[in-house]
Formats: sequence, structure tokens, C-alpha cells
Amino acid sequence: MEKAKVSVIQLFAMMFLFELGSAVVVSFGIGAKKDAWLAILLGICGGIALFFIYYPVFRQYPDLPFTGYAKELFGKYLGWVIGLLYTVYILYSASRNLRDFGDILVASTMQQTPLLAVNILMILAICYVLYLGIEVVGRTAEVFIVTIILFGLVGSFLIWISGSIKLHNLQPFLENGWKPILTTAFPMTTFFPFGEIFVFSMLLPYLNRPELTKKAWLSAIISSGLILTYTTSLNIAVLGAEEVERSTFPLLSTIGKVNLFEFIQRLDAIAVLTFLFTTFFKVSIFFYGAVIGMTDLFKLKNHQQMVLPAGIIIVFLSMIIASNFAEHIEEGINIAPYYLHIIFLLIIPLLMLVIAIIRNRFKKKAN
Repeated sequence: MEKAKVSVIQLFAMMFLFELGSAVVVSFGIGAKKDAWLAILLGICGGIALFFIYYPVFRQYPDLPFTGYAKELFGKYLGWVIGLLYTVYILYSASRNLRDFGDILVASTMQQTPLLAVNILMILAICYVLYLGIEVVGRTAEVFIVTIILFGLVGSFLIWISGSIKLHNLQPFLENGWKPILTTAFPMTTFFPFGEIFVFSMLLPYLNRPELTKKAWLSAIISSGLILTYTTSLNIAVLGAEEVERSTFPLLSTIGKVNLFEFIQRLDAIAVLTFLFTTFFKVSIFFYGAVIGMTDLFKLKNHQQMVLPAGIIIVFLSMIIASNFAEHIEEGINIAPYYLHIIFLLIIPLLMLVIAIIRNRFKKKAN
């Protein structure tokens, strides 16, 4: 672990930007049709429930990353294997988000640029920041969270005054009943993005005031979740649920509808820049979590020697995980939530919590 500390404000900023990630641009929660906003609100509740699985275990080992207390709970060898599996899972998650970034940027603004070139440039920028350390990431997040909020306020204001919003597109409420809402909320919106914040269990030892972890974590989930709820509702109000479902990047289409006085128009750059900043932080956090995992598992002297190798692995994975964007999205909707997220974000953490509780009871009896 590098000798660095981040403040609770910096941790909140990193978590907030991480949660927005690519979810702010894609058709988030649209499996519930017009009630997507309700599926996202239920996803927030699911994310909060997951937090109360992760948090008690972290409180017992506040100075260790996740890979450290996996070895404490499961034993030296099994814990090491589980830590390695989580590190691979985090690398995979980083590569998925890098692929999101590359595909969206190529499709929206850089059609003639090879996907590999976009991904390499992004990962080089992230490598530079991570090489400098977690404090630099935290300070950068403090700056960019203000930028993102300003972009959101300006974009939202322009959409409202442009007259594009048709609130009847959000009606009727519960048109298809509760089933599509519940099946969208779990596992989809619960794990993506609210469960993915689990990766911060690798970074929490850097927090200068560990007792404020709960406040920062829950505030980030609730505030980012409400913004995602609003953004999805805005997309549906402007475009209609059917068009949002068909659209790959509905936020770009929504803000593209703004045309004031035949002068203020083509504002999709705001959405692209928002996505660029939020995805930069999402990939950075996953990337850094994987680096910390490798540094801890292989007993390396510092994290810096793993930054470039991990970056190369992430770029390689981002290119081979899917042959095209449609396949990449299909994998993210039908495979990752059921075969990866449930295991790594729910079942194993729940098992760790049970083991921690049992061990504590035995310790109390022994005393």
C-alpha cells in the first residue's frame, strides 16, 4: 500500500463519479419501460443493502484492502485464490468500461478513429494519473465533480426551456405491472452500477477518517442514484420509452433535441464530455483496485511497477471480450449480472460476513 491518504470529500467525489460512469449515457433501467425510474430507485435500495453486507467486514479490518481480509477470513491459501479471482474480475470490469468508452466515442464523434487507438490513449492517461498515486486521483475527482454538476445543470436547463419534454411519455404508471420493474431492479440496476462500488473496498484503507466511510458511501449511492433516475426519466420524457429502448446512447439524442433560436444547438458535446469524465474515473478506480490487489497478493514493494502491465491487460481484454458493441451490450445484460456479479458482489461477500460474525462469537466466548 502506498503511503497516501484521501479525505472524505475526495472519497465521495470518486464514488459519485464512479457510480455515474457509463450508466449516465446508456439506456439505464429501460427494461422496465416507462417505469425505469422506479427500477433505478429500487436498485438504489439494493445498493444500500449490499453496503450493509460489505461494511461490517471492512470495519473489522480497516487497514487492509479486500484481498488482505480475504486471506484473514478464508485462510492464507484459499484467501489468496479468492483475492486473485477478485483481481481478475476487477480487471475484467475495467476492460468492459474501457470498451464502453471507446465504442461510444467512436460511434458519436470519432467515426474514422480505430477503437484500439482510442482505448490506448485513454489507458495511457489513466496510467499516468495512477502512477502519481491515489491522492492525485482524489484531488482530480474534486475538480471534475464540480464540472460534471455544472454540465448537468446547464444541459438540463436547456432541455427544459427548449420545449422538448413531454411528461405524458412517462404515463401510465405501472403500465406493465411490477414484474418488469423487479426483474430490472434485480440483478441489473442493483449490481450495475450500485453494487460495483464494492471495488472501493480495495481503496478504503487510504481514507484518513475511516469512521466516515458509511456517510461517504451511502451519500454517493443515493445522490448518484437520484441523478441517474432523473436522467433516465428525462430521456423517456423527451424521446419516449420505445425510442430510448432502441437508442444505444439516449442521452446524446435527448440533448441533441435542443435547438434554441436556430443558434444554440448540437449540444451532444456536453453529454460526450460528461461521459468522458465519468468513465475516466470509473476505469481508473477499477484499474487501481486491480493494481492494489496484485501488489498485495504478490507482495510487491510498490504499486507503480504494476500500473503499466495492468494497463496492457485491460486494453487487451477490452478488445477481445466482444467482436462488436451489440455483443458487448448483450454480454453486459445477460451474462455478467447472472454469472459474475451475483457471485462476486453478493454470494462471496455474504459468506465473508457470515464467517466474520461466527469468528467474532467464538472470540467472545473464548474471552
